[in-house]
Amino acid sequence: MVPQFLFSASFILFFLLYCPTILAQSPAAAPAPAGPTNVTKVLEKGGQFSVFIRLLKATQEDVTLNGQLNNTNNAITIFAPSDSAFSSLKSGTLNSLNDQEKAELVQFHIIPQFLSSSQFQTVSNPLTTQAGSGGRLELNVTTTGNSVNITTGLTNTSVSGTIYTDNQLAVYQVDKVLLPLDIFTPKPPTPAPAPEKTKKRSKAAASPESPADASGAVSFAALDNVVFFGVCMVAAIYSL
Repeated sequence: MVPQFLFSASFILFFLLYCPTILAQSPAAAPAPAGPTNVTKVLEKGGQFSVFIRLLKATQEDVTLNGQLNNTNNAITIFAPSDSAFSSLKSGTLNSLNDQEKAELVQFHIIPQFLSSSQFQTVSNPLTTQAGSGGRLELNVTTTGNSVNITTGLTNTSVSGTIYTDNQLAVYQVDKVLLPLDIFTPKPPTPAPAPEKTKKRSKAAASPESPADASGAVSFAALDNVVFFGVCMVAAIYSL
């Protein structure tokens, strides 16, 4: 009995001494690899951007943005209107837009550069949007203390929160839909083409014979008749 007890005690002591060392030397589990950036999933986690997500998908701008973020080094800043921002629009506003205008509206909320919250204080205005350049497709950002204000010429609002930010993508919440002048104001009339200049005809070809030239021709003709009549008279006198 004693040898068996000693053997059991030795085995238990061995297990207690060596097993913690073996477990401590086991490699730690590797963190799960980060998946590709997905703009709509970022917005879904925000919980109040269903209308903007629907517009992103309907215009396929989500595919464009995800491609830029995952396949290029292009950086993006998004001003995402909340569902309450869309609710405050005049009834029928979105339904009145065609597909191209809906895409332009979504693109107007996207800045093709990364802007951290501190960079709003030094950014140069006006900001070019994904919709294009030019005063009708640009917006202005100003800061007052910690407040970031956005103006489009039709909309005045401010950034009310940060939804997501890393070194390539920044998403900020705005409580009004940013309305571009290019969609919601009449487009300026296309200037009429300048009248085509007519080529000047040469003076000789354009103007008829002047009166002075015509009178000169008449004078020479009369003189010829007088001379001819005089010659005939002299010839008649000598013939008598």
